[in-house]
Amino acid sequence: MRILQEKNKRYCFIMDMEVRDYELDCEQIVNNANYLHYMEHTRHRFCADAGLSFIEMHNRGIDAVVRKIEIEYKTSLRGGDNFISCLRLERKGPRFIFHQDIIKPNGEICAEGVVTVVVLKDGKLSRGDELAAVFSRYLK
Repeated sequence: MRILQEKNKRYCFIMDMEVRDYELDCEQIVNNANYLHYMEHTRHRFCADAGLSFIEMHNRGIDAVVRKIEIEYKTSLRGGDNFISCLRLERKGPRFIFHQDIIKPNGEICAEGVVTVVVLKDGKLSRGDELAAVFSRYLK
C-alpha cells in the first residue's frame, strides 16, 4: 500500500497506469469514458488488495453496485502518457464514497471523481458491514 499526500488529499491506494493507443479519440486525447474505466479498474484492484476481490464478494452474495458517479475533467491525457490513479474512501451510512483522482507525474490533476457505491447482500440492499470490515483500515 502506497500512501500519497497530494494537495491536502491523503490517498489510501495508488496505481500506476499508462494510456493505451486504442483509448484515444480523433483528437488524439483520451476519450472521456476511459477515465471511468481507469477509476473502475482502480476500485477493483483496491478491493483485491484490501483482501476481497469482486469475484469473491459476488460468490459470498455481496455485490458492490455503483449508485452515482460525478466526474470533473481538468486536463487531457494523451497517447503514451503515464499517470497514477488514486483513491481515498469514506463511509456514510450504507454508502461507500470513493474519491478518485487521475494525476500526471508532474502533479497535474486530469480528472476528479466521486463514486458512490451501495452494497447488495443476496440481492437486497444492506448496510455493507461485511465490506466495512474489509475496508476498516482505509475508512476515515
